[in-house]
Amino acid sequence: MFDPGAEFLYSQRAVYFLYSSFLLLALILYAPFYWIKVRFVKKDKLRLRQRLGRGLTPRTSSRPAVWIHAVSVGEVLSLQHLIREIKKKHPGWEIAFSSLTGTGLHQAREKLKEADPVFFVPIDLPGPVRRVLDRLKPDILVLAESELWPNLLREARRRTKGILLINGRISERTYKRYLRFKPLSRRVLGSVDRFLVQTDQDRDRIVGIGIDPALVEVAGNLKTEVHLPPLDGRDRVSLKKSLSLSPARKVVLAGSTRKGEEDRLLKAFAGAGRAGGETALIVAPRHPERAGEVERIAAALSLACVRRTLVKPGDKWDVLILDTIGELARFYALCDAAFVGGSLVDWGGHNILEPAFYGKPIFFGPHMRNFAALAEAFLKEGAARVVADDEGLIRMFQLEDEGSLREMGRKAAALLSSMSGATERTIQAIEKMMEGRSR
Repeated sequence: MFDPGAEFLYSQRAVYFLYSSFLLLALILYAPFYWIKVRFVKKDKLRLRQRLGRGLTPRTSSRPAVWIHAVSVGEVLSLQHLIREIKKKHPGWEIAFSSLTGTGLHQAREKLKEADPVFFVPIDLPGPVRRVLDRLKPDILVLAESELWPNLLREARRRTKGILLINGRISERTYKRYLRFKPLSRRVLGSVDRFLVQTDQDRDRIVGIGIDPALVEVAGNLKTEVHLPPLDGRDRVSLKKSLSLSPARKVVLAGSTRKGEEDRLLKAFAGAGRAGGETALIVAPRHPERAGEVERIAAALSLACVRRTLVKPGDKWDVLILDTIGELARFYALCDAAFVGGSLVDWGGHNILEPAFYGKPIFFGPHMRNFAALAEAFLKEGAARVVADDEGLIRMFQLEDEGSLREMGRKAAALLSSMSGATERTIQAIEKMMEGRSR
């Protein structure tokens, strides 16, 4: 006798089995290359035990517990204020935090003192995921932005009160991919109990995949509620002195740059006639291990170049490479103008809110699809400018019309200040789910 319920269950199991099998095969094939990359390029630990869901101390208390997961550095930094406010309102709650990348894990351990444990998210296979859930015993799972792993969602749905996606966003490219496999995408996203997304467009895209509109709320962008340490006049002078910069020398910072951008930026800097002059360029590659590549580009252009980790008072340089992790915000505070990378090449851009917090004039390239709503808002208010070609980059480095640049920075800070409320709405959603009312 035909049983549609049994057939659906069978097909669902088959899909997850195929996904897990393909993932396991891919991991086996990729493992040697990944080991080389982590150990010899990034000079980091592999953390294999944590990736397999081992090494965590089993939780024995009966206190409320939340597991929050974010992918990397940007998401970790955006959650600092949220986690701090959660602990302030609910000091008895236990917060576990995981990240997908080594840099994200490093930042979480440094910045998120309220979270314990802080660990590497397990490989998305049933065994490792179950082991972590059995040890943490979280009441709910909170995922940041677009971290939607099928087995993690499936197992968490069985073992928690609910799953909440916060600060959610779906890029145009991801949306098209979801639509290509719509039935499967709807099934995976259907494991999430509630979606808090950044913009109306994100909401429309999730609903377009087939999610109930009642489960999706536009809560705003947690990254707009930036809380960063100030850099006062004395600290600014001290930092410049440590970098062998005179107090009057202007600084342009190119933050989170990607491969293919540094070559254009350094050529434009040289073309602007700023080398050896009153303007310095600081380049912060998204991945600091690319510092050697940037050095070679600078050398080919006869630009004096030094790394942040090697610079000494008295050094003369045109280009400084920020080859450290966790200092980018401090250097945004230092600079006179900021270029945000990932936007000259077709990457989709990076976060523009840190320079906005410090009231800096912001420049970015034409490829900002991952931050389209923010970029549009800043451009509309005259708080940012697009540099689409080499001539535009040269003009950026010339820092002409300082009054206009100061006004850009003022507008950026004012616009950022007007974007608030996401943290409170997110905390309310977490509190409701912790009460067990989500299902």
